[in-house]
Amino acid sequence: MLSNPLGLGIDLGTSGLRLAVVDSNGRLQAECSADYPTRFEDPLGWREGLIALCGQLPEELRAAVAAIAIDGTSGTVLLCRPDGALGPAPLARALPYHQACPEQAAAAAALVGVEAAQTPAASASGSLARALHLLELARTGGEPGPWWLRHQADWLMGWLLGDWSWGEEGNNLRLGWDQVTSMWLGDLTQQPWSGALPRICRSGQPMGPLGPIAAEALGLSAESQVVAGSTDASAAALAADLQPGDGATVLGTTLVLKQFSDQPLQGPGLSCQRVAGRWLVGGASNAGAGVLRRFFSDGQLAELSRQIDPRSSSGLQLRPLPRRGERFPIDDPTLEPVLEPRPVSDARYLQGLLEGLAAIEREGWQRLEQLGAPPVQRVISLGGGARNPQWRAIRQRLLQRPVHNRPQCSAALGMAKLALSAVAAR
Repeated sequence: MLSNPLGLGIDLGTSGLRLAVVDSNGRLQAECSADYPTRFEDPLGWREGLIALCGQLPEELRAAVAAIAIDGTSGTVLLCRPDGALGPAPLARALPYHQACPEQAAAAAALVGVEAAQTPAASASGSLARALHLLELARTGGEPGPWWLRHQADWLMGWLLGDWSWGEEGNNLRLGWDQVTSMWLGDLTQQPWSGALPRICRSGQPMGPLGPIAAEALGLSAESQVVAGSTDASAAALAADLQPGDGATVLGTTLVLKQFSDQPLQGPGLSCQRVAGRWLVGGASNAGAGVLRRFFSDGQLAELSRQIDPRSSSGLQLRPLPRRGERFPIDDPTLEPVLEPRPVSDARYLQGLLEGLAAIEREGWQRLEQLGAPPVQRVISLGGGARNPQWRAIRQRLLQRPVHNRPQCSAALGMAKLALSAVAAR
């Protein structure tokens, strides 16, 4: 073990990539971020972006990295060959987390079984529906197997290891993995394509050293350990160091709610992941700060926010979805956005959008409590939106509980801490 080992975390988020490095005391040593170099759906761009970010680190930091972990967007899934190679277009692209496949919903629900119909895998918004769509594309396109189904973080972890066999359990819940029984649900293992399912590992599990190709490309020691990561929102919650009674809201491109629970929970659109040995439950809306950029630049958002009086209501009743379809707190692929009426005042319109997002968040916490989660006493805000004090005040008014902003607690930081803790425990 290195005398001063460092943990490296990589976040593959909805709007770009972020890297963080921490020391054994949890202190941040380096952090950098970048846009995806190609389209979000391009897995080769994920790898290219990771290599570029690592290249920005000083050589002395890279030499001290003892462990690396990656998180990815929950539900972004692709087909690859057993050696990680991608197929021809359109199979070369991943299907993103927000793309529902309603035509596959009935088949997905039948595969996981009636008793499991309330799991995320049974939804049109789940990975299983997207996986069935991809497998059908391969069949109709005359591209015979073997194909493997892998999520965003798992495919990149495969490149790190030089072994694409594995899938982290939290990333595979929407594909039909049951964390309680440690088995695939229903009839998933009885399908002709069942060999496409990954071997499952747990978040925080050391997987082995970096493969030689990845070590050379990243400039890291071949002795650096690869640690199974998590989903992006769960990684951010790890960085926040949640205490009993705390809930975390990630104010990123999408709106994500997370809290720890003493027991696993199930429900439509609900996420329940075992992270670092604890149950982390929550849900992700398709709405979020991403819709704000449809109407305003970052500079306009900052200036207009300063004109808002968060103590009073705008009087607008908006549902700021970016497109048709919602995952949580309502799992409905047909739910329509409500973005009108738009008042003359841009500041009032922005306030209405922020209040609409806060209303979705309020419904989300209520939904989690209905499903058995403990009541949230305090909300910790993460992500880029946590830098907006007016939004914090609006949310505090509508949520009726204290709201604290911690924008510095990034998902990459959570992964760096997880990676280092995993190797320190060995």
